[in-house]
Amino acid sequence: MTDIERLRDIVDRSHRIVFFGGAGVSTESGLKDFRSEDGLYREKYVYPPEYMLSRDCFYRHTEEFFRFYRDKILVGGVKPNAAHYKLAEWEQLGKLIAVVTQNIDGLHQAAGSRAVYELHGSVLKNRCTECGHRYDVEFIKNSEGIPRCIKCGGVVKPEVVLYGENLDEDTVAGAVRAISAADTLIVAGTSLTVYPAAGLINYFTGENLVVINREPVPASGALFICGKVGETLGKIK
Repeated sequence: MTDIERLRDIVDRSHRIVFFGGAGVSTESGLKDFRSEDGLYREKYVYPPEYMLSRDCFYRHTEEFFRFYRDKILVGGVKPNAAHYKLAEWEQLGKLIAVVTQNIDGLHQAAGSRAVYELHGSVLKNRCTECGHRYDVEFIKNSEGIPRCIKCGGVVKPEVVLYGENLDEDTVAGAVRAISAADTLIVAGTSLTVYPAAGLINYFTGENLVVINREPVPASGALFICGKVGETLGKIK
C-alpha cells in the first residue's frame, strides 16, 4: 500500500479530522513561506524580516513596518489551492471538525471552510489602536505611509500576531479543544519550529497522525508524506 493509499484509508475511516497547517499550505497559491531557501527570511531589507514583523518594529519603525507589510504580506491576486478546497469539502461532508492554521491569509475561509482557528490572526482584520474602529484589508492596501483611523487619527494595526505578542487565548483554547477531540490529526506545510503554536499538537491523543511536508518534520509515530500539500490532498478522492 502506498502512502497516498494509506492516507486515503485513514481519511475514509476518520470522523473527526483536524488539520494543522503552516506556511507551506499557501505556497502553492503563490505565497512565499518564511524559512525555505527562497523564503522571506532570506531576503534583504533595512531590518531582518523577522524584526520587520515584530511588535517592536511596529511601534518603533512604524512606516518601515507598513512598507514591508504591504510589499511582502499583502500580496494581491492570491487564491485558494487544492488543499484549501479539499479541507472545505471534508468539512461539508462532516469528516473534518476544524482547521488550525498558522497562516494569516484567509485562504481557508475563501475556499469555504468555517471552523478555522487562526493562531496568528488575519490580514483581513485591522483595528485602530486608539478607538478600536475596525477596517478591512483594502483600507491598509490603499493607504499610504502609516494608515490612520478616519474617526480619531490613531494608527490602524493589522490584527496579526507579531513577534513579541501573545497568541489570542480564546483562539488557542478552541484549537486545543478541537485537537483533543480529533481521531485524526493532519499536520501539513509546517516545520513545527514556531512555538507556542507548534506545541499544540501535543494535545492530540487520537489514532492517526499524518505529516505532509517537503522536508522531514520531528513527529514520532506519524505517517510522513514528503510532498506539496495541495498535490497530496488533491489525490484523495
